[in-house]
Amino acid sequence: MSLDTFYPPVAPSPGTSRRPELKLLEAEFGDGYSQAGADGMNHIRDVFTLKWDVLTQGQADAIDAFLRSKRGTMPFLYQHAHTSAPVKVTCKEWNRDDEAAGLCRFTATFRQSFAL
Repeated sequence: MSLDTFYPPVAPSPGTSRRPELKLLEAEFGDGYSQAGADGMNHIRDVFTLKWDVLTQGQADAIDAFLRSKRGTMPFLYQHAHTSAPVKVTCKEWNRDDEAAGLCRFTATFRQSFAL
């Protein structure tokens, strides 16, 4: 199965971020002692927060349509400016604010996917 690649009509605005999200198993013991370990082989995933400060209605519609077509469950490829290769991600969270004069503001959160 080939994956679609997300090509936004306009590059995201400055302030787009990438942060690691860790999944750990943690055990708390008496006297404040705790022990933690990786929960699985891929316990570190990247989370990308993208924002577009100024989009036309058509540009916002294109991003919204792509994300809706993936329904939050289907992975797709995204090439972040600071990654050397596209990353497989899903998107369950996005927000569109319609501003004055037919312009829009848009944010989306992409989480790296390790699904087969």
